[in-house]
Amino acid sequence: MILFHRQIGENGKALVILHGLFGSGDNWQTHAKNWSSTFQVFMMDNRNHGHSSHHNEMNYDVMANDLKETLDHLGLTKIYLLGHSMGGKMAMRFAQLHPHCIEKMLVVDMGIKEYPPHHQIIFNGLEAVRVLECPSRKEAEKRLSSFVTDISTQQFLLKNLFWKTEQQLAWRFNLESLKNNIHHILTALPSISSTVPTLFLYGGKSNYVLPADHENISQLFPNSTFECIESAGHWVHAEAPDLFSQAVLNFLVNREESSTY
Repeated sequence: MILFHRQIGENGKALVILHGLFGSGDNWQTHAKNWSSTFQVFMMDNRNHGHSSHHNEMNYDVMANDLKETLDHLGLTKIYLLGHSMGGKMAMRFAQLHPHCIEKMLVVDMGIKEYPPHHQIIFNGLEAVRVLECPSRKEAEKRLSSFVTDISTQQFLLKNLFWKTEQQLAWRFNLESLKNNIHHILTALPSISSTVPTLFLYGGKSNYVLPADHENISQLFPNSTFECIESAGHWVHAEAPDLFSQAVLNFLVNREESSTY
């Protein structure tokens, strides 16, 4: 599957961004614009998300293959790869299968371990919207808010809502497939090592990556470093954008420049 993608920037090395669950490449436009003077930034829509194709099958092997097919289509090699949450685990699986394609990788607030189910309330809220019969975006927000009380999470999810016709709302993501495959999304990575230089960048207020996880992560990714942004939670790039952006540039650009002397 060739993934839908948007490119910002024409110069420099390719920086490919993989979003998290329920997201899309558009979530990264602000950072992409800021980085576009340094990199060619490619914002991917993962399968069953955004404008990419829907499919009943969804696991990290097929998602990694989607990325490989897309990179081959674009003629991109030796990329910088950045993935957040689900996109981070997708990036890691890609690094296990195709390490020669990556020069450096950033994994944002995601570990290698299996995570317990914790999205059921969101799925309940999305299903409660009942898009086929929902008369307005305002009504959709009302129905969703009965389950998802956090305003920022509501807004994030509702960005996926669009008018399929003049009278019918729809979700950009494939809700049925995401729900059916959530166990694949939460699963642990295979025990295969990859020596791709990797920065694990995570939020101090998040429990997705803990100091106790570093040793196990380093066994699979021995050429890795860790950086915690204490003021941020799981949405590191949105909650601490300046610190996050600087950490990315330090890893991709500044360290490379310093190593040439």
